[in-house]
Amino acid sequence: MTPNLIVILVDDLGWTDLSCYGSDFYETPHLDALAAGGARFTQAYAAAPVCSPSRAALMTGKWPARVGVTNFIGGHAVGRLADVPYFHGLPRNEHSLARALADGGYATWHVGKWHLGERLTSPETHGFAVNVGGCGLGHPPSYFSPYGIPTLADGPVGEYLTGRLTDEAVRLIDEHDQQRPFFLNLWHYTVHTPIQAPQPLIDKYRAKADRLGLDTEPLVDGEPMPAWHLDGIRVRRRTRHSHPGYAAMIETLDDSVGAIVEALRRTGQLDRTVIVFTSDNGGLATAEGSPTCNAPLAEGKGWMEDGGLRVPLIVSGPGVEPLETDALTSTPDLYPTLLGLAGVEPPAWHRPDGVDLAPAAYGQPFDRGPLFWHYPHYSNQGGTPGAAVREGRWKLIRWYEDGRQALYDLAAEVGERDDRAAAEPELVGRLAGLLDDWLLEVGALVPAANPAVSSPRLGL
Repeated sequence: MTPNLIVILVDDLGWTDLSCYGSDFYETPHLDALAAGGARFTQAYAAAPVCSPSRAALMTGKWPARVGVTNFIGGHAVGRLADVPYFHGLPRNEHSLARALADGGYATWHVGKWHLGERLTSPETHGFAVNVGGCGLGHPPSYFSPYGIPTLADGPVGEYLTGRLTDEAVRLIDEHDQQRPFFLNLWHYTVHTPIQAPQPLIDKYRAKADRLGLDTEPLVDGEPMPAWHLDGIRVRRRTRHSHPGYAAMIETLDDSVGAIVEALRRTGQLDRTVIVFTSDNGGLATAEGSPTCNAPLAEGKGWMEDGGLRVPLIVSGPGVEPLETDALTSTPDLYPTLLGLAGVEPPAWHRPDGVDLAPAAYGQPFDRGPLFWHYPHYSNQGGTPGAAVREGRWKLIRWYEDGRQALYDLAAEVGERDDRAAAEPELVGRLAGLLDDWLLEVGALVPAANPAVSSPRLGL
């Protein structure tokens, strides 16, 4: 039987932000149950350290540099280097996941954040028959109604956005005639800032922090931000999970997953539905309030270290037995995986970079080859333009400001504190060559030196 497909994509969810991935403060019983009954990937990666590029990779199965969406749409920053151009919408010529599934007979629904453009690059133009809440916004003006989201009608004053999007998704499941399979693309706005949640839940976690003797603001100021528009601001790192508001948002997300699973069970569709749960980048740990911490990983959203790139990935569905896998995988792999499960082939001219990860989810041998990243921009969180490659246990990061390269053995130490570049020059040379070849092959744009006077105080 052709399976239904659900992708639940969370905004800015860190690798350790679920109980089943190590959090001792956030509570996620529904997601823990989903992971316990399916495949839990421990070394899954987002295609970029910020949202829009990863979303483009999921929709196309291609590396963001090949698609041309390399920054969060609307973002622009300069520092020692100038910025490089990028598309401010998912190009119309891309054969999206939704379009491929619609061609294969699927009902296609998008619910939640889009941030891949609007009008000519909206969800509707990329194959979704239904769009609830998807637009050009990167985050909601408010998580409480009135939301200020142009593609979502406001609910009663005070209605909570995560719950509302869940209700919309459940309604679509309940009303579906089941004569054809469906693809539900549930891309939650949570847990992106602003950090807002129902007050009783915030109070619950504030009391929990008090009970555990936790500091709710364990923040450490670091180096100055390198982007000119952030002059005078320092990187501010959180050292542990303890933010009551963020924990409350996590609980509303977990409740959403529980409601989706219950709707599938109630309508008799659970046993024929594949659910994929993941995040578009690492947790926000170094700026903008720094609401979470990605330890033992280094840094977070906007950085080339694993805190900005490694994310939860859970796959549950027919025939998926409970397992934990350390298979390396990245966002583009979801495109061929979901099409493979659906028995749908993209047109021959659309050639994804992703590799079908279903063997890993079903406990079979899987080696998708090296993973690559190219983020030629300054982030709002302290990261600088760079690129990276991971092959097996080794990860090489190259920073474009000065050409410095660092090599990390992630099997020996996940925190990227022990730079092995000096001790492994041949390995550095080989991985750097792989990265160079890949950058050339995908047409990556590399930032050049900024010719302007290096002072944002001049109004540049």
